[in-house]
Amino acid sequence: MLYPVMESFYTLQGEGFYTGAAAYFIRLAGCDVGCVWCDVKESWNANEHPKYSVNDIIEKVLIEVNYHSISNKTNLPIIVITGGEPLMHNLNELTKALQQNGFKTNIETSGSSALSGSWDWICLSPKKFKPPIKENIVLANELKIIVYNKQDFKWAESYAKQVNSHCKLYLQPEWSKRELITPLIVEYIKLNPQWQLSLQTHKYINVP
Repeated sequence: MLYPVMESFYTLQGEGFYTGAAAYFIRLAGCDVGCVWCDVKESWNANEHPKYSVNDIIEKVLIEVNYHSISNKTNLPIIVITGGEPLMHNLNELTKALQQNGFKTNIETSGSSALSGSWDWICLSPKKFKPPIKENIVLANELKIIVYNKQDFKWAESYAKQVNSHCKLYLQPEWSKRELITPLIVEYIKLNPQWQLSLQTHKYINVP
């Protein structure tokens, strides 16, 4: 199995439930959702990026997280598989290998393709351009709605009604409109405290 990898890097998770946690990101190329405000449009075409075997990917992860110098393997960084739309690829082999090395696997997905892989945490970020498969919605540990305009609050609630009762709910301003949207989210959460605010903190502190 070969995976088109646009980039991979060791940093901190900047968004959602795991904000601030050490995280190794694997950004897979290929996307059939096509959000107009996407900040990684260069990931859309899988043919423009090199393909790597699972062994190649694992070797790079182990080197870059300094795996063999970590004495307590229960405290490894999380691995975040993102995209593009990562579920365009069968992720069974990759996630199995990561978990065999002791990593917890997280995915950030629109949920618009069939679920594959073994996951410790599923962050569902549905998009209007291609909605998630119903079966994926109930499996989400985290629902992250990108708020672009006022109408997105009602849209967010429509998904909050579909997720399981333990799913964490986040509203995140679209980056280019953050100055306008963030105050609206703050006021909305004060009236609807089942939601929490997610910010792209990695952009504020200038890390990948």
